[in-house]
Amino acid sequence: MAKIHMVLQGKGGVGKSLIAAILAQYNVSKSKQPLCIDTDPVNATFHGFKALNVKRLQIMDGDEINPRHFDSLVELIAPSTVDVIIDNGASSFVPLSHYLISNQVPALLQEMGHELVVHTVITGSQALTDTVNGFAQLATQFPAESSFIVWLNPYWGAIEYEGKSFEQMKAYINNKSRVTAIIKMPTLKEETYGRDLADMLQEHLTFDEALANSALTIMTRQRLKIVKSALFAQLDNSAVL
Repeated sequence: MAKIHMVLQGKGGVGKSLIAAILAQYNVSKSKQPLCIDTDPVNATFHGFKALNVKRLQIMDGDEINPRHFDSLVELIAPSTVDVIIDNGASSFVPLSHYLISNQVPALLQEMGHELVVHTVITGSQALTDTVNGFAQLATQFPAESSFIVWLNPYWGAIEYEGKSFEQMKAYINNKSRVTAIIKMPTLKEETYGRDLADMLQEHLTFDEALANSALTIMTRQRLKIVKSALFAQLDNSAVL
């Protein structure tokens, strides 16, 4: 049985491609070679990670899902014996979510022996409300055949509303049973850890590529190693992974 990891969130620029890349690298660290697919019609950031061998697949025609192209995606997934990681764009969030649900794709994947794991991201500041609403929409609409992992990304600001953390918010409390894990991305100092990670992502490098790059300073590589270890340790504790 393969796990089909699908990254979904309707807000752009919140770290969806980063999450897909982390998932792929985590699989590789466990001596697994996942099937990586980028369906983002606008910003194919995930596809830019050459070391991850990401396939690009266009499933949108304008604002609508192209059924034949989506069929191609299912044909790629169906025979997989390894985990599949799919990054999706913000612009395809609504039509893709609707298409998956209306065509009973989670149940179809289960019949194939696969498991759909939806990864969604919550971020702070102005995007907090939008991302929390996006999570609630997914959790209430997707059927029981799918499970959820929530990533908390504090890059844009603290994830809190009126003194409440995400775990204290109504959207989470009402859908807690659907969430199998919460991954807390570290708060990174902009001038050190944050800059190091941003530079690494700008170059579309994996952690291992950056750590092996002697052109980077010793402390840059040390900070990236700490970030990688912190994220992978949480993934180790995620039952779904």
